[in-house]
Amino acid sequence: MLFLLFDLDGDRYALDAAGIVEVLALAPTKSIPGAPAWVAGMFERQGAAVPVIDVSQLALGRPAQQLRSTRLVLVHYNAGDGVEASTREDSGEPVNLLGLIVERATQTRRIAREQFAESGIATPHARWLGPVANDGVGLVQWVEVQQMLTNEVKALLFPQAEAVQPAAGS
Repeated sequence: MLFLLFDLDGDRYALDAAGIVEVLALAPTKSIPGAPAWVAGMFERQGAAVPVIDVSQLALGRPAQQLRSTRLVLVHYNAGDGVEASTREDSGEPVNLLGLIVERATQTRRIAREQFAESGIATPHARWLGPVANDGVGLVQWVEVQQMLTNEVKALLFPQAEAVQPAAGS
């Protein structure tokens, strides 16, 4: 599998390249009042608003550094809404775009799925931290994008998902 590697204060993390739509230079975002601090805001892509998460703020409690290697990575995100123009060709599932601001995103690496193993550490407040692998350079942890947003944040960033959910008791 191919991964885009990025860095959080010296620790390395990996995004599955199969879920990446585009890697962009850091772009300005419009804030979203009432959103958690780690929601950097939204930006416009091809006429559509795309919510953006600051992964450094989410993981470390500080905003991403404005480095040359800081990138805005657009990923497929299945909000479970059933309402989206694009679908993943491999699964037919509806997807939304989600932007991730990541630091030091300068390398890709092939790592076999079998090399990853559970860390053995429970991270209930960071469900998005997946298994770890040693790629010969050191440990790298797989970031599970689909686990990044709580239901409350999903409802804020992808309100169309709430609109199509059946009402309780119906």
